[in-house]
Amino acid sequence: MIFQEPMTSLNPVLTCGAQIQEALLQHKNISKREAQQQTIQWLEKVKLPSPENIYHRYPHQLSGGQKQRVMIAMAMCCEPALLICDEPTTALDVTVQKAILDLLKELQTQTNLAIVFITHDLGVVAEIADRAIVLYKGEVVEENSVKEIFQNPQNAYAKALLACRPIHHQRGERLPVVADFLNPQTKQKKAIAVEKNNSFTNGEILLQAKNLSVWFPSRRSLLGKATSYTKAVDNVSFEVMKGETLGLVGESGCGKTTLGRTLLRLIEPTSGSIFYKGTDLTATKKTALRDLRKEIQIVFQDPYSSLNPRISIGDAIAEPLQVHQLTKTSIQSRKKVAELLEKVNLNPDHFNRYPHEFSGGQRQRIVIARALALSPSFIVCDESVSALDVSVQAQVLNLLNDLKKELGFTIIFISHDLSVVKYFSDRIMVMQAGKIVETADADILYTTPKTAYTQKLIAAIPKGIM
Repeated sequence: MIFQEPMTSLNPVLTCGAQIQEALLQHKNISKREAQQQTIQWLEKVKLPSPENIYHRYPHQLSGGQKQRVMIAMAMCCEPALLICDEPTTALDVTVQKAILDLLKELQTQTNLAIVFITHDLGVVAEIADRAIVLYKGEVVEENSVKEIFQNPQNAYAKALLACRPIHHQRGERLPVVADFLNPQTKQKKAIAVEKNNSFTNGEILLQAKNLSVWFPSRRSLLGKATSYTKAVDNVSFEVMKGETLGLVGESGCGKTTLGRTLLRLIEPTSGSIFYKGTDLTATKKTALRDLRKEIQIVFQDPYSSLNPRISIGDAIAEPLQVHQLTKTSIQSRKKVAELLEKVNLNPDHFNRYPHEFSGGQRQRIVIARALALSPSFIVCDESVSALDVSVQAQVLNLLNDLKKELGFTIIFISHDLSVVKYFSDRIMVMQAGKIVETADADILYTTPKTAYTQKLIAAIPKGIM
């Protein structure tokens, strides 16, 4: 079996080679020397560079895609007849995802392997599966060939999953949700509410980055002095217009999240300047920066880890109000929190509930409510829908579109899912190895990408959803 998160599935105190070798020694009657040779052969079969080197490395020293390849080698080394893959590409960017899918298909051809591939990504289903089973509330609601399910779905839930995909919808158009198909009256009601977002038109610059760099020490001398650096963000300059949604895409490790957090000064820049409404944030002192933070907020990728499990969701949303002294009494705070919960379509009566009592999509709504508590003008959404299934993702994207239209804030939308970025963004910036390599209108970038790197990213999108 291949699990969703290789970092938690691999033992952090054993080398990658030792873990694969352990499986071979456990299930095959071979010597340690033979097990070591077969381990290196499998590391080579899964197309890892320098297999002998990877053999001696620990999981934390590998990238996400490399760790997943080690998991595949471990699962395949005893030559199983059936391989169960549980969301193996969910956390990977499109290029690494494509490489993993190609590898699985190649191994399947070589060994006549049967694969059960569990995923919420319908594009991946179209790419790798022959047949598909659609589950809803623990029951099989449809089973057919992938081609038949995609072209002629019979069950309402299957139809909903296919319709929810952003790739089939214009920017600003409301995405269908599962309830629209399971309850036709809801669908009719929602259809009336569909309106297109107005793109930014006034040309007013809200935020500007000039020659921005963030370097992290990668090696130090015996005296602790940095001798080499990782250039996470390397001399980046760009502008964000008031009212626009600017998409930021790129492979894992390209510097997207570092850039997003640096704009909020959660990470200090090594050099360069960040201007917000004409004020240089890099030269702003802490007291003045505290006031500016009311206008600039972030929605993190994992809502569960960004919410304190010991604090009720009502208190978590009220906290920024109290820190910035925007409410004078607990009654005022509670009233404001109730308004925010209603705004993100959650029940105000859930004030005293804790994060673990909510689903992933509900937790993301809670985090959005907390980000909106201070009425910000600018929000960074860092992979905020990446871990959600397609139906919940559609609900959160609809919510963000509605809130943006109502409140008029500006968004930087960071994601490795290019189909979502195309649907949600006005313009898109492409980031590679810490640099911005291309910026264009969303539609233009997808139809006529200029750089080879952007072409590679678009080519890696599963063809089943194009």
